[in-house]
Order: sequence, then C-alpha cells, then structure tokens
Amino acid sequence: MNARHADIPAQPTPSASDATPTAFAMADSATTKAASAVAVANAVRAGARAAALPPLPTWNPFSLWYSDGWTVTKRNLIKIKRSPDMLVFAVIQPIMFVLLFSQVYGGAIAVEGSDYTQFLMAGIFAQTVVFGATFSGAAMALDLKEGIIDRFRSLPMNASAVLIGRTNGDLMLNTISMVIMMATGLAVGWRVTTSPPEFLAGVGLLLLFGYAFSWVMALLGMSVKSPEVINNASFLILFPLTFVSNAFVPSETLPTALRVFAEWNPVSSLVQAVRQLFGNLGTAPVPDIWTMQNPVLTVLIGITVMLLVFVPLCIRKFASISSR
Repeated sequence: MNARHADIPAQPTPSASDATPTAFAMADSATTKAASAVAVANAVRAGARAAALPPLPTWNPFSLWYSDGWTVTKRNLIKIKRSPDMLVFAVIQPIMFVLLFSQVYGGAIAVEGSDYTQFLMAGIFAQTVVFGATFSGAAMALDLKEGIIDRFRSLPMNASAVLIGRTNGDLMLNTISMVIMMATGLAVGWRVTTSPPEFLAGVGLLLLFGYAFSWVMALLGMSVKSPEVINNASFLILFPLTFVSNAFVPSETLPTALRVFAEWNPVSSLVQAVRQLFGNLGTAPVPDIWTMQNPVLTVLIGITVMLLVFVPLCIRKFASISSR
C-alpha cells in the first residue's frame, strides 16, 4: 500500500495567483448577466409606459396656424377681461347715440313710411361694428411701440397668428357690444318683424363686415408712427363712411354730391341690408341704385374684397416690420 502511494506523483497545490483570474471571470460574468437583466427590466417598463401613453398628435400646417391664432386670440380676450373699461367705453358711445338720436332728435327728423327709431337702429348697429374695428388698429400700434411684436417674433409661431388673434378679439368685442346694443334698442321701442333666420343673417352680416373692416384698421395701425396718431387717422375714414350715409337720415335728403357718395357707400349698403333683414325698411321707396336694390349681395361682395385685399397686405406689412 505504501509503495503504491509512493509511486503516485504529488499534485501541485494551486496558488492564490492561479485562482484569481478564474474568480474575476466568474464575477464579470455575473455582473454582465445582472446588467442584462436590469436592461431588460427597464426596457419592459419603458414599453409598458409607452403603451399606456396616448400617441403624440401629428400637426399639419393648418392645425399649427389655427393653434397659434387661437392662442393669441385668448391673449386678447384675457386683456379685455382684465381691462373692463375697454368694453365699457366701447358700449357707452353707441348707447349715447341711440338715446341722443331717438329721444332728442327723433321728433325733428321725419322718415317717410317708418318710425325713426326703427329706421335708426340699423344705422347704430353698423356704426358700432365699424367703430369697433378701430381697436385692431390701436392695439397693433400699441404693440409695436411697446415691443410686443418683437417678443412674438422670437417665438416659433406663424406670423399671421398675431393678426388673426387681434381681429378675432375685435369680433368677440363687437359681438358683446351687439348684444348690449340690441337690448338698448328693445328698451327704446325697436322691434324685429322678420323671421329668426333672417334676424340671425342680419347679425351675422354685421359681424362679418366688422371683422373684414378690422383688417383695414390693422393695416392702418401698422402704418402709423405712434399709437397717438391712430385715433385721428381712423376718424378721417370712419366719419365720412358712417355720417355721409343712410345710417341716420335718408340719403334722398342729402345734396347731390353727398347723395351719390352715400348711395355707393359700403356702410349704406350694410345699413340697407340690415334694415331689410330686420324688417325695418318701412314703406318708403328704395332708391333705384344697384347697391340699394341688392344690399345683401353688395355687402357680401364688399366683405370678400376687403378680406382678399387687406389680409395679404396686413401679413406682408407685419412680415416687413418683423424683419427689421
């Protein structure tokens, strides 16, 4: 037994230096497997979260334009909310005209075939939406002076969104003014004698005309040098349009030159169309002029022309201002 054991060679005892590489390899393998397991778990959790989230919307150019315009519109509406005096003074002036003309001058102004209050209210409505359009011009001039346009230019937004929001704000302001004006008219005896669809068509025609005219005022506001000039400049346009018309007196009573101007005045067509849709024409004969015989069509043509001409001009003017 001892001899056989003596013949077997002794096995070398492994040293600590020989065992170290094997231990390191096993540790690296365990670390790699643990890291892989963590990565798989993270990927599973990320996939679960992605599956739970709604898909991101795909924005087309129209959606972006609409979103930018609506954002600026909300800014202007909030501005009106925070400055209620703007709305108060926008409404007080037409109410004063209603009371002044109907109660003070109404007995002295004779209108053939109609009560003067019924004749007057369409003119007051037209004057309200036309004067309400001046807020676009004044606001654009003020934004230019205060550097608000420069801030908008630094944002990733459509250039026309500022103009869209500004004119939309005027549309909302005119809508509120119209509701108050109609309540005032009902209080002094004005009545609508046509059907509800015709009444709504008349209101829509007034608001559309005011919206289109606000683009004219916006261009004027971007063209003047300071906000202080916009009031005087706008009155040079507004007073002839509103007072040399059939808004307050029949155009037949005007001198020849003024009568011709009044009969082709777009505000006269608007007033005549609203009287027709509200049933306030009376029995007086309608002037034998195409614009007076077809007032609704005339106003729609005028709205289309103003939008086709002044919207591109405003966008071009705004782009040239923003590039300075």
